[in-house]
Amino acid sequence: MNISIIDDLKKKKILALLKDGQRVDGRALDEPRPLVIDTGVIPKAEGSARVRLGDTEVVCGVKIQPDKPFPDLGDRGIFICTAEVLPLADPNVETGPPNEEVIELARVVDRGIRESHMIDLTKLVLTKDKSVIGIFVDNTVTDYDGNLFDACSYASVASILSCKVPKWEIKNDAPSLVPDSASAPPITTIPVSVTMGKIADTIIVDPNADEWKCMDARMTITTNSEGNICAVQKGGDDGFTFEQLVKCSELSIATGAKIREILKQVPGGNAC
Repeated sequence: MNISIIDDLKKKKILALLKDGQRVDGRALDEPRPLVIDTGVIPKAEGSARVRLGDTEVVCGVKIQPDKPFPDLGDRGIFICTAEVLPLADPNVETGPPNEEVIELARVVDRGIRESHMIDLTKLVLTKDKSVIGIFVDNTVTDYDGNLFDACSYASVASILSCKVPKWEIKNDAPSLVPDSASAPPITTIPVSVTMGKIADTIIVDPNADEWKCMDARMTITTNSEGNICAVQKGGDDGFTFEQLVKCSELSIATGAKIREILKQVPGGNAC
């Protein structure tokens, strides 16, 4: 039996279950998969985390160093988030430059954290317009079972919460590291992304890999600690009705609050 026939049978099974309000893995429609977070997994990084969302696994590391500010943002530090999917994570992944899906993944994770203002970048300035501190967050997907948006977002947030920012002083017009002076990053909120899939007319939270293949559309919504929506990304060929958009918003707030309580348990998470 070839792969296309197997995928077609899986899709028919998923659609049949959804009509009865059930999912292929037994979860409720609004139930995310179990989330496990381990921090400090990369000793040489300033912060790191391994996240397992169901069977999707991501390892994230944070690198912090002095850098030149962006030309129009000389009064704040730098934040950049990247993503990579290793070939060992999924048989369909090939080596080489990132494809459009991976580029979108990095941008969605970056935007959710950036637009929530999780990090007060104004406190990472060494010399205005000349020297600032850059925080670089790199996600590596080691096992794929759907919904990389949320898995990478949780890994990034956990890594940032648990990281330590070294201190630099300006000497002779250049940054100089102050030994043994690292401190917690200037955290203002804990952003949480929640991705929902639309299959036929049913909305589900945190689609696994089989459900991901069946989706007609998806929506990733990031909220801050106050439950306010700060970033939205829509994908897929189909659209959402107004009622479905409202439902996605409500799901993102309710589910995000539960995930946030888990993130608060990581080192540095109780700061917000």
